[in-house]
Amino acid sequence: MPQQLGENAAIVTFWFVTAADPHAIIRSGPRADRGFGRKYLAQLNPAWPITPIGQFSLSRSAPASANEFYIAGFPGVTIIQTALEDVSSMESLDPRILKSMPASDIYVFAENEHTTLGGFAHIRGDAIKRSFIAREERVFEDIGVPGGFEAPYWAGKKGERTSPLSLPFNPIELVREAQRAWLGFDPATSPDINVVAFAVDGRPEPRIAAPRRQPSVDEVTQNAAEKLGLRESADYDDYEQHDIPDRVVPHRVVDGAGKVARAAQSLGKTLFRAGRDLGSTVAERLRHTDRKTTPAPPDTVRSTDTGRGDAPRPTARDEDSGGTSRRGRRPGADEDLYSGDPGTTEP
Repeated sequence: MPQQLGENAAIVTFWFVTAADPHAIIRSGPRADRGFGRKYLAQLNPAWPITPIGQFSLSRSAPASANEFYIAGFPGVTIIQTALEDVSSMESLDPRILKSMPASDIYVFAENEHTTLGGFAHIRGDAIKRSFIAREERVFEDIGVPGGFEAPYWAGKKGERTSPLSLPFNPIELVREAQRAWLGFDPATSPDINVVAFAVDGRPEPRIAAPRRQPSVDEVTQNAAEKLGLRESADYDDYEQHDIPDRVVPHRVVDGAGKVARAAQSLGKTLFRAGRDLGSTVAERLRHTDRKTTPAPPDTVRSTDTGRGDAPRPTARDEDSGGTSRRGRRPGADEDLYSGDPGTTEP
């Protein structure tokens, strides 16, 4: 961290720009190339042991530490971030980094929130157009004409003075204002800027745990048989010495368990299909039970011999041989109560 390097240390981000609109390049969401970063560091210092340590968004991660470089090379824009021990002036910056990439404009932004050190610089060609580096109570460098974005801070309209001898603003606030003015956008709130991180202190590359391998059916069966304590039965004398381990599972037991598992799976599929067909049949019958049926009309009795309102014609049961109705008549003395015929008696 910068506070561990010294009071003049800071996180420094270099922007090498040749594109007319850097924001358009970042807005397109390009992905950093790991090979580009490795080649860049190898040319910067061939003696460095280069180790890739990650790839992530610049605005969503912790800043680079000592012996670390965050690198992104896009068409027209190259970004380098690292921690430097002394950024009290442009002359103290590593000239190898400033001349490492060809660019029409180079923008440098330095921050150390623990010491309030902040600095920004604009280099075009070999000339320093503007450079300002300071802490709240000390100005290290002030080169060039201040930009229009600086006026509200120097006038005290933006920022806050922390002591009578301090600047009327925090230099880090002015650094972020310079980023918005020179780059055309705020890197802190812009779309993700993908970078590749490297270490040059010889640390090993972080290992990513490999995904666990799923065991096969035979392995599961073997483990289950071992946990159940199954072993091959053999006829032997109790007093005879055997070298067979206590938990040896024969192949026939494993094969038998595998067959049982496959048979159970086949039976389950058959029952599932049968249940599905039965459910379809029941659903079809229930669907037909909801339909309404029209009852058949009752049979009507047509009368051709009698007119409407005539009394019904007596039947044969209601008439005797003389044509009189037997309904309501009491049988005579010489009439059989059971047969209804007169003059017949039981012998």
